[in-house]
Amino acid sequence: MMNRFLLILFSVFLSFGATAQDIPPKPNPPKLVNDFANVLDDSFESRLEQELVKLDDSTTVQITVVTVNSLNGYDPSMFAFELGEKWGVGSKKFNNGVVVLIKPKRGRGDKGHAFIAPGYGLEGAIPDAIAKQIVENEMIPQFKSGNYEKGIAQGAGVLINLAKGEYSPDQYAKQAGKKKRKSLILPGIFLLLFFIIFIAGWFNRARHYSMGHDVSFWSALMLMSMTNSAHRGSWNNFHSGGGSFGGGGGFGGFGGGSFGGGGAGGSW
Repeated sequence: MMNRFLLILFSVFLSFGATAQDIPPKPNPPKLVNDFANVLDDSFESRLEQELVKLDDSTTVQITVVTVNSLNGYDPSMFAFELGEKWGVGSKKFNNGVVVLIKPKRGRGDKGHAFIAPGYGLEGAIPDAIAKQIVENEMIPQFKSGNYEKGIAQGAGVLINLAKGEYSPDQYAKQAGKKKRKSLILPGIFLLLFFIIFIAGWFNRARHYSMGHDVSFWSALMLMSMTNSAHRGSWNNFHSGGGSFGGGGGFGGFGGGSFGGGGAGGSW
């Protein structure tokens, strides 16, 4: 509690010294997806906007995804809290907004950051530990390979399902743990299969058969198949339980929600 209080106090202190340029102004017309860093395709941005508007229409939960080129000297958490307060993300009655902040990595010497900040009313549905898992399991692995759309889609999919009560934080934590263990097992299985295929090919070549080229071909094909299967599974996480992109009307605007310093993030 003391750490949370100090964090809020520090956030208030920073707000007094903030200038208009420190935090982006509230978008006009209002939007839930604001790609200031220009890392999202227009069609993806439009479809994600529609999905988040649908969530707002059906639950009043407002999730805003914001990408920026610079944090302007702020810590990622402070930037996310300040933005959530300044924009009033979430309803004033329930404080049920979520800021998903992404600062992309630009070049070798730069660092990328991601942070999920839920409002007061969603801290039970999206605890700090779960926000940390979403960032580390769903988002950063994709961001490291430059796939910002996939990482954002996977993170947003989990947040939508948690906000709607499709599954509990504990259920997600268990599922994420299983997924992480599977991701560690897969490389081991591949290495074992590759070793078996290599040995089989070596014995076949020793018997003067012509299977050497075929072994290389099927090894590459197996790797591609396993990789594509893993990617499809991760991408489909966004659609499970939350429907598909599309539908919904225009966003009516933020409702004046407040943030209490919860959430978590990571860097790469």
